[in-house]
This record gives sequence, structure tokens and C-alpha cells, in this order.
Amino acid sequence: MARYSEWMLQALESARLAAAHGDVPVAALVFDASGELIGLGRNERELRQDPTAHAEILALRAAAEHTGDWHLTGCTLVVTLEPCPMCAGAILAARIPTVVFGAWDEKAGAAGSVYDILRDRRLPHRAEVFAGVEADTCGAVLREFFGR
Repeated sequence: MARYSEWMLQALESARLAAAHGDVPVAALVFDASGELIGLGRNERELRQDPTAHAEILALRAAAEHTGDWHLTGCTLVVTLEPCPMCAGAILAARIPTVVFGAWDEKAGAAGSVYDILRDRRLPHRAEVFAGVEADTCGAVLREFFGR
């Protein structure tokens, strides 16, 4: 769990950069089985004017490009905010087995708050979820953004 906190703090550094272009400060990192960072994404919906430019989607794309394979088995996704339904679907499609997130998303979360897509037994793939890692710090970054 200490490793997850360390990775989350890295993600938070990147999340803060998203706010510079008006995007909600969320970032996602993909680590391979050896702990190497192979994908990074931060929210860029405003920057790209793309409704799918969520941090998780961009991190998954970067990791797939890095590995040359869309199967990201053995990888861990670390994200500062609980994934939404779109991102949860992409995570499962990429075969990510482990998801670590910080703040809960009580409006649109899909990893246990509103929905639990990542662990839904009706689906062919599931992920192990570690929730609330550095949650207070992740939440504070979001509250500060929305407070402005």
C-alpha cells in the first residue's frame, strides 16, 4: 500500500497541471508489473475539446502505445478520482487487473460509489480496486479547483 501512496502522489503532481488549461485536475498513471511508469494522462477535455479526453483514457492510450499492445494485463492504473462509467469500461477492455484511486466521485463514480462496473461479476473482466488512497489530498485538489 505504501507503493500505491507514492504513485498517487506522483499522479497528484500531474493532476495539478490539468488546471492550467481549465480542465478538472485529474491525472492517471499506468505502471507495468515491474513498477515502471508506462502511461500518463491528465484531463484534457477543455484543451482538446474532446469529451473522451479523460485522464484514464489518455493514460491507457499512452500505455498501449508504449507496449505496442492494447492488452495491459499485469499493469496497475492509478487515478486521482474514481473512474466514471466510460473510463471503467475502457479499463476493463484494456484488461487492467488493478485500479487504485484517490477521491470518491459521488456523482458519477463507477468503482463502488454510484456504480461498481470494475467489479461487476456479470462482465467478462473485472479489476481489483484499492479505493481512497490519499483521498483527502486528492479531494482537496478538486475542492480548490471548483472553489475558484
